[in-house]
Formats: sequence, structure tokens, C-alpha cells
Amino acid sequence: MERAYQYRIYPNKKQRVLLEKHFGATRWLFNYGLQRKIETYQKTGRNISCFELSKELPNLKSQKETEWLKEINAQSLQMSLRALDNAFVRFFRKKKGFPNFKSKKNKYKQSFSIPQGNRINFKKRKASFIKIGEIKIRIDRQFKDKIIKATISKNKINQFFVSYIVDENIKPPKPKPIKEKTTIGIDLGLNYFAVLSNGKRIKNPKYLKKSEQRLRVLQRRLSRKKKGSNKREKVKFKVAKLFNKISNQRSSFLHKFTEQLTRDNQVDTYAIENLNVNGMLKNHCLAKSIADTSWSEFIRQISYKSKWYGKNLLMIGRFEPSSKMCGCGYINNDLKLSERKWTCPECKIKNNRDLLAAQNIKKFALLGLLRPIELAEVSQ
Repeated sequence: MERAYQYRIYPNKKQRVLLEKHFGATRWLFNYGLQRKIETYQKTGRNISCFELSKELPNLKSQKETEWLKEINAQSLQMSLRALDNAFVRFFRKKKGFPNFKSKKNKYKQSFSIPQGNRINFKKRKASFIKIGEIKIRIDRQFKDKIIKATISKNKINQFFVSYIVDENIKPPKPKPIKEKTTIGIDLGLNYFAVLSNGKRIKNPKYLKKSEQRLRVLQRRLSRKKKGSNKREKVKFKVAKLFNKISNQRSSFLHKFTEQLTRDNQVDTYAIENLNVNGMLKNHCLAKSIADTSWSEFIRQISYKSKWYGKNLLMIGRFEPSSKMCGCGYINNDLKLSERKWTCPECKIKNNRDLLAAQNIKKFALLGLLRPIELAEVSQ
């Protein structure tokens, strides 16, 4: 079983320059390879593999215009070409979109990978990389297994991180049999982040909404500053810092909640709904609130954590009448989104929309209408 461990690193000035060179070189080579693939396909109708592009690296390093590639770890350059190949595989097999050229101005995606020669000393709190040297690292957890790959990244507020993919010599536990008593249905929403079939409700923290007032002030200041000025860059950094704080708060909440769910010894099976998040985001009245909940990230986390702890994860179709079907079997097709409670005209029972949806999701799962969830099929 493979696991990822992320740590924050603190490079000195020289190491920062080296890291920036690695970001720029791997980005340039990715764009170079993408351009070569497009031109070759247009002329000959043939695709160039990453191995053919890797053979061009010695020639590029010998040219005056691109001799700066010698300063970069050769493994990182080759990994950028492999990433390009993987992007094309996703495009042809999963229809994820044609690969785009990487931009220097995009501060959200600055990273490069190092497959070999990665070491970490937990006692000295230092991590070493080829052609970069030892970098101070903040340790919050340790591992003893083999490092498969390391990826160094930088976020939009110039913080550096390293992610290690570790091959742990552990087999994931076998999932337990699916039973009604150990199964819970989870209904995701906006008023409450999640309502469980056992009646438990998880409040929606709404981190973006809580920070909107401060964000509005900073963005108003940013719009008044002159483009290219130092003051504009300072305010721009404050805006980025606030967005980074919101992102960290949301991530922390999701990790704590999914960890609490998957570590519950009394629950062995989780049933959720396959939501069309991209389609929901087209509703401009609710798009901001839906984006703030990060349902797709919740599904991703509970998917891999359920495998870690030997839990079952099931999903129902997005068109199932989970919130419209009463316990007696009556389906209220006229139910509006604004109606949070409704009374069944047949059995006269007052239904809470969210709790009813969670119970129906569990019911549909146990009726055998579902199949094991696959992360690739979940709408992002």
C-alpha cells in the first residue's frame, strides 16, 4: 500500500534560486514536449513518446540557448516528460481535456518530481535532494518505509512543500460483510454539510462566507492600486494569503471529519450519492456555496480512507429519488429545492428532507441497487 506524506520545507536563498530554476526548467520542457507532439502529429499523424523526447535532452543541453538545463536534475526533466505522456493518456482514455501549456504566472501549480536519491533525516530535521542539497523540514509524523518519489511544490504565497510517496509494506484489511446495523447513509448538503441516517448532523463551517467581509475589503484595495506598483503586489499577497487560509481550514475540516467517520468501529459500510458537482456549479445562485463545501474532495478522502481501514463504500445513482420518496413508498415529484420539510399525503408523516435522503440512500444501498464506488467515476 502506498501513502503520501507532505511536509513543509524551509530552503535558504541559494536553495530557493535552485528550486525556482527547477520549476522553470520542468515547465519549459513540458511546453517544449507538448509543442513537439502537436507539430509531429500535424505533419505525420504520429505520436512522439516521452522516451523519444528524452533522447533530445543531450542535444538541448549542448545548445547555447538551452545549456541552462545542465543545472537541473536530469531525473526531474524526464519526469516532466512522463507527466506530459500521462496527460495525453487521460485525454484519450478518460476524456479529461487536451493538455494545456503551463504558464509562469500560474502560481497554483509550480512543482517538479524527483524519483531517486531522496533522503530524510528525522532526527536532524533535514531532507536531502540531488543538486539541491539538505533543506530544513518541519516534522509532524514519521515513516520507515522506502521512498518511491518526492515532489517539491510551491503555493501562491511562496511556501515550499515536499510530498513523499512511500511504499508501506502493509496489506489493506479486507472489508467486512455489509450489514444493515453497521451501515450508514450520508446526505451531503448546504445548510448542513452532512446528515447521517442515524440522525447525526454535521454543521457546514462555511469558511469562505465567514471571510467574505475581509476578502471584500482587500479586493477593493487591490482594485484601486496601480498595476505594476509595489503596493499592489503587497495587497495581492494579502488576498492570496487569505485564500490560502480558507483552503487550509476547509482541508483540515474534511480530514478530521472523514477520519472520524472511517475510524468508527461501529460502522463498516458507508452509502453516499454520486453527485454531479460540475452540473450543480452551473447554478449561479448556489455555485459559491457549493464550491465552498468541497463535496468532491470529501468523496475522494472517504474513498481512499475507507480502503485503509477496511470499510465498504457504496454509491447510488444521482437520479434516485432520495429526498422525494417517503417511507411508505410515495414519491413527491413536485418537491421544490426550497422545501426542507414536507408532509406525505398518503401516510400523513412529516418528513425532514435531509434526514429522509440519508435514510433512503442507505435503503437503496442495502437493496442491492448500488455497486462499489470507483474514484474515477465520481464527478469532480
